[in-house]
Amino acid sequence: MEKQASTRQLKVAREIQKDLAEIIRSKGMAAFGGALVTVSEVRVSPDLSVAKVFVSIFPSDKQESVMQLLEENNKAIRGELGHLVAKQFRIVPELIFLLDSTLDYAEHIEELLKK
Repeated sequence: MEKQASTRQLKVAREIQKDLAEIIRSKGMAAFGGALVTVSEVRVSPDLSVAKVFVSIFPSDKQESVMQLLEENNKAIRGELGHLVAKQFRIVPELIFLLDSTLDYAEHIEELLKK
């Protein structure tokens, strides 16, 4: 069982979520093949060295290509994040991008309910 995140972890996670959302928004939808990319949640490890970044991607048929783009640009995105949080954090956490499938799940439930 995962233990409750500390207040510091939650604050760091919120800041990273806000800044990553801004970085992704500034690149524009064209950078992601016309997909809408949203940072839905960030979870930070207790030592603040790793951030799991959950992203939702619409439309869902672009998920694979967008996840690949995020992975290929991971270092650059982390670098941009570093510039934004340099004054607040000693280290910029390593970013792990994960797909948030709650939108897909909701869509699937909606389809089932229509039947």
